Amino acid sequence: MATPLPTSRTEPDGSAVIRVLSYNIRSMRDDTEALARVIRACAPDLVLVQEAPRFFRWRKKLARLAAASGQVILSGGATASGPALLSSLRATVERTEDVLLPLTPGLHRRGFATAVVRFGRARLGVLSCHLSLQKDERYEQGGMLLDQLAALGTPHTIVGGDLNERPGGRTFKRLATELQDCWTVAPWGGEYTSTPTEPHQRIDALFATEGIEVLGCGVPLGQPGVTETDLRAATDHLPVLAALRVPAS
Repeated sequence: MATPLPTSRTEPDGSAVIRVLSYNIRSMRDDTEALARVIRACAPDLVLVQEAPRFFRWRKKLARLAAASGQVILSGGATASGPALLSSLRATVERTEDVLLPLTPGLHRRGFATAVVRFGRARLGVLSCHLSLQKDERYEQGGMLLDQLAALGTPHTIVGGDLNERPGGRTFKRLATELQDCWTVAPWGGEYTSTPTEPHQRIDALFATEGIEVLGCGVPLGQPGVTETDLRAATDHLPVLAALRVPAS
């Protein structure tokens, strides 16, 4: 069993230890009670969602998940074409923005859910993404993602998402060159995120800017309260959980 990740806390110097979860929830088409149990057991301060509900009564569905997992909705859903952000009540929200990316005819519309939040004196930008299945469009979206991070104007930023690409791909490498790939910096738990029944590839990841200390990151296998049965039933991806220390701003 993996050593437990550090719990959330605010340090005397104003820095904050936060737990961040990135999770593709497949439009909540699977076992939503199992999904809520996984999220709740991970005790996240921020949840970076991909494939949030986008159609009929999508807001109610996302609100139900947030309530069942001890979170509140920050941004995203249909208005970001899938990505969404949830948070615990520990976060103070400065602003949010949903960003739709250019549409390529014949391909799925993509977007970013973004927010600027504070935990005590630690201020950071957050972005959830789900990149294209098409490699050239995906690479362009990687560049747009980095531009969007810069536009948030925060001293520190965190990105989580379903990249639809393994670490050897050029878009993954593009992000990992500019940002810390949290699993590579401090591996914890499991590595592979797809598929829950036969994990064999890492296509979901969390990234952080330099200055954020990565205390551990990976699939929360062995996390108290997270069962393999729930992980398999919740959705078609495994989540990525990280503990990060964000300096005071």
